[in-house]
Amino acid sequence: MRVALLTLGCRVNQAESSVLEGTLKSNGAVIVELADKPDVCIVNTCTVTSRSDYSSRQLVRRAARAGARVIVTGCYSQLRPDELTAIPGVTEVVDNSRKYDIVSMLTGQRTVMSFNHSARSRPHLKVQDGCNFRCSYCSVPHARGPSRSVPIGDAVERAQAIESAGYGEIVLTGIHLGTYGHDLELKSNLNILLKRLLAATNAVRFRLSSLEIGEINDELMDIMQSGRICNHLHIPLQSGSDNILRIMNRRYTTAHYRKMTRLIFGKVDNLSLGTDVIVGFPGEGEDDFSDTIELIDELPFSYLHIFPYSRRPGTAAANMGGTPAKETVSERLALLHDLDARKRDSYRKRQLGRRLEVMVEGPREEGMMCGTSSNYLKILFPAKGHDKGTLVSVGLTEVIDGMLRGIAIS
Repeated sequence: MRVALLTLGCRVNQAESSVLEGTLKSNGAVIVELADKPDVCIVNTCTVTSRSDYSSRQLVRRAARAGARVIVTGCYSQLRPDELTAIPGVTEVVDNSRKYDIVSMLTGQRTVMSFNHSARSRPHLKVQDGCNFRCSYCSVPHARGPSRSVPIGDAVERAQAIESAGYGEIVLTGIHLGTYGHDLELKSNLNILLKRLLAATNAVRFRLSSLEIGEINDELMDIMQSGRICNHLHIPLQSGSDNILRIMNRRYTTAHYRKMTRLIFGKVDNLSLGTDVIVGFPGEGEDDFSDTIELIDELPFSYLHIFPYSRRPGTAAANMGGTPAKETVSERLALLHDLDARKRDSYRKRQLGRRLEVMVEGPREEGMMCGTSSNYLKILFPAKGHDKGTLVSVGLTEVIDGMLRGIAIS
């Protein structure tokens, strides 16, 4: 059986698709590209923005035109199944909670899922799903349901399998990773999970995906100093205006965010801090946006993920008025993208002269390898003697065209 697997969206979707791909391969399927005339095409969709919805529909139509049997799953199909079943060529829409059942549907037998396969050098390991929060702009809780955690024993076994397969980094991911363990019969949390993972593995390093500012405490910051937890955090801000944060139903103030950020930087060396920002939320005035610019300019972010507000049906914000004009949103986006470029450039230049541990990901240009450092920087260095998936110490020497370059140090 020839299977194409097309994935949109977040790291959780990517982690789930890796499990499907690895399990299908272990059961005799051949994974191919859409252009290679697959027998079956699985489309794993996303619904975080209206653009994601559009991209999901377009990808499903492309799969159908290829003549394959098309199976659709993921968050967009969860919320809009009728829109997808109406597309000619779609044979089945599979509930998010039954995503892994697709393998049994195709093989005709119950199968053991494989968690140690990834086409990436840094595999994503999903340890949590769903969300109990209700941010007023977000439809993901409707698509993913309440928070659910992978039992610690299972998470540890999956991490050990990934390390045994030769990977040097694991990205721990979830829809709301910071609530890990709260729903388990034997209550747990992310700190306990990290300690168990570090004790049960040998050398693999762990990277944390997005966490809320209120979920970071002294114990987590101490664990991050172990040397095997990447010095990289992604903490969504969304807005620098307390007024907008309240309307968004976010659970912090700008004062708390500012205070915690300074504490984190005081404990974790050379931290890379990324954030999410939404522009053009209903009610966002000039003063609100000015507050956002000022706070982001003040705090030591190394990169920003910037999104224009996207109205999501079924959310509280969908019924709010006062959305800024498109021209205003475009101007604000341009200002933030300029600030993002300055933040990225400043952080890269501060790395010159440092020695960083880099996960080799593959060739980028002739004679050069590209990899990702613990603090989430892309780095080029001479390729000779360095294999994909290995960790290499690189001394950083220059920045050319926005890319850090260095020399591997034995």
